[in-house]
Amino acid sequence: MAQKGNKKGEWVRRHVNDAWVKRAVSQGYRSRAVYKLQEIDEQDKLIKSGMTIIDLGSTPGGWSQYIARKHGSACKTIAVDLIEMDNLDQVQFLHGDFQDPDILKQLDELLDGCQVDLVISDMAPNITGVRSVDEAQFEGLLDSVLYFSDLRLKVGGNLLVKLFEGSAAHYFRKEVRSRFQSGVVRKPNASRPGSREFYFLAKNKKPI
Repeated sequence: MAQKGNKKGEWVRRHVNDAWVKRAVSQGYRSRAVYKLQEIDEQDKLIKSGMTIIDLGSTPGGWSQYIARKHGSACKTIAVDLIEMDNLDQVQFLHGDFQDPDILKQLDELLDGCQVDLVISDMAPNITGVRSVDEAQFEGLLDSVLYFSDLRLKVGGNLLVKLFEGSAAHYFRKEVRSRFQSGVVRKPNASRPGSREFYFLAKNKKPI
């Protein structure tokens, strides 16, 4: 038990002393993850005024907050998460599972006929520590994101997803080839050193 406590204390110390965390706090952002999206956005010119964007697994809201600060009401941003999220100006939030039919119905009402230009997902499953179980869970989550994009992302739209090195990421990139014209790997500077995390941007959805 003491060992677990020590590990948690070490993580807290690293987090508090993290330069990206300090920067986020000083600039009033909800998480350090905002700088990952910012770097990808600047590199790929991902987010433009007039877009309709869905932020899956949005809480605490850093990515939606970045979009709202940059474009305000010029972008229609809808955030969805199982975990409650504090209100953000210019962002509509749905509290629930993005696979739930009731949530999807509410989403379609908010979209009100608008086509979705971009789906972004910084989600990851709860880690068990058992590699095979974690990979299977992540593959299932990625499948759900792909299915969501199949139904609601417009032709020519883009999908940005967090991945981790492993079989689930390999599976996802393989599935993307049949759905999108191209895809690129991005490893933002704000990703923690030594992390297996990276991002995959699938570009230009093909007609189904």
